[in-house]
Amino acid sequence: MSTARLTIDLTALADNWRALDAKTGVETAAVVKADAYGLGVEPAAKALAGAGACTFFVAVAEEGAAVRRAVGPGPMIGVFSGHMQGDTELLRDHDLVPMLNSGEQLLRHFEALPDHRFGIQLDSGMNRLGIEPVDWIALRDIALGKKPVLIMSHLACADEPDHRMNQRQLRNFKEITDGIQVPRSLAATGGLLLGPEYHFDLCRPGVGLYGGLPFTEARPVITVDLPVIQVRDVAAGETVGYGNTWTARRASRIATVSAGYADGLQRAIGGGIDAFANGQPCPMVGRVSMDLITVDVTDVQDIPDSLRILNGHQTVDDLAEAAGTIGYEILTSLGARYARDYVA
Repeated sequence: MSTARLTIDLTALADNWRALDAKTGVETAAVVKADAYGLGVEPAAKALAGAGACTFFVAVAEEGAAVRRAVGPGPMIGVFSGHMQGDTELLRDHDLVPMLNSGEQLLRHFEALPDHRFGIQLDSGMNRLGIEPVDWIALRDIALGKKPVLIMSHLACADEPDHRMNQRQLRNFKEITDGIQVPRSLAATGGLLLGPEYHFDLCRPGVGLYGGLPFTEARPVITVDLPVIQVRDVAAGETVGYGNTWTARRASRIATVSAGYADGLQRAIGGGIDAFANGQPCPMVGRVSMDLITVDVTDVQDIPDSLRILNGHQTVDDLAEAAGTIGYEILTSLGARYARDYVA
């Protein structure tokens, strides 16, 4: 093994979907955008479909085509970006359902694919995607007359349960959709965990499926093993890595492992992160470089061929906190250079 190895537990992925689904009394979809958050959309989508997911969501139409190839005909595949210029053939040929975000997209879709399914995305306060309430007033009757299959919006602060924005967006969404006889969706992972008031007719978890916060009950889905290239003795007072940022306080043994920021293990990751030698934590020392990380293995009696940086105890969110970012970014940054194993 000369490259880092990423192992994806498809059973854990499926179990996380089932656990989230059990928290609602409505349909639970699965968000598999960004290549299933970097873990591989074909095996992930197949595992989620096998667990019972009948609806999937992606960011763009090209991703939807990959999901359709994975799950076959039948499941609904929603496209958050809607009907973009040039999407018509992809939407038609792969039976994708665009979540239309503007009057311009409504017009494009109704002219290009007048009999094709679609959904509506409304802006309930996030100011990112979706038809704004004032425009919805003008477009509502036209849109509803074409029989959308879903009306959705997205929460800005659902990972903070006490944030006042959650209740504000909930009120806004109800005000602009109450009385409409169309299935509604507001909640992703964080919104699902806020409780039934946010569930409406469909929830669409994403990061919680893959073991990320705010779903604290998630089973870990990924492990990452880093091959040991070299082990060296370092005298007290010597430094390790770029910038001389770490100085040995004692005679130490330093393992250099094969991975770095080119593999999604960001340069900003600092102290407090370990790599594990047969379960024994060993602190990362010095700077993360493009292809290499250095680890203090002084206290390890038998150094294995690889050290594990992601496991059931140290998660993507731990790495994210150390890097000053979020677990989503760590997940989706895990690069193509990893050797990948899918296990059940």
